[in-house]
Amino acid sequence: MDKVLSEKEQRVQDKLIMLFVIDKMEIPLTEDSILDICSVKNIWIKNYMDCKAIIHDLVSSKLLYKIGNEKEGKELFALTYEGRECLSHLYRRLPLAKREEISAYLQANRLNVKSSQEYSATYSKNDDGSYNVELKIYEPLITTPMFTLNIKAPSRQAANEAIHKWKAYAPSIYETIYDKLINID
Repeated sequence: MDKVLSEKEQRVQDKLIMLFVIDKMEIPLTEDSILDICSVKNIWIKNYMDCKAIIHDLVSSKLLYKIGNEKEGKELFALTYEGRECLSHLYRRLPLAKREEISAYLQANRLNVKSSQEYSATYSKNDDGSYNVELKIYEPLITTPMFTLNIKAPSRQAANEAIHKWKAYAPSIYETIYDKLINID
């Protein structure tokens, strides 16, 4: 039977969960990825807004640091040395079953999370009724895109189709374009 935690103890546990998740992912994560993992797809941190606040609390207490900035449109969060130290001293305050559950989920979903951060796709409607589709590829530790492709789609359905296909085809599209334009031979 789970012990009922005080509000303060729950907040500490939520922070440890977030540190544990970021540590186990082994790559910096976007705020959206952290929120998705901790509060949307799993309810390890029950309140979405608390989850959001915890990210910023951990940054201000120097347990997490930001890579990039909001102006560039992509911020990544990673553990600081102090964050790793804190986690190494306190991780046992997380129940073993919770650590195992988190580890299993992250192991099964690591590649999906990584690719969702590496491949970005958005669209916007034009005055003529067509849609501009912007497709991007990011390197894991870089916050500016290494590759951007803009295409014009005739309809919203076509724009959505391009966005859904981008995740699957981005690596081969990039490789083809790179090979055709930059001949290393």
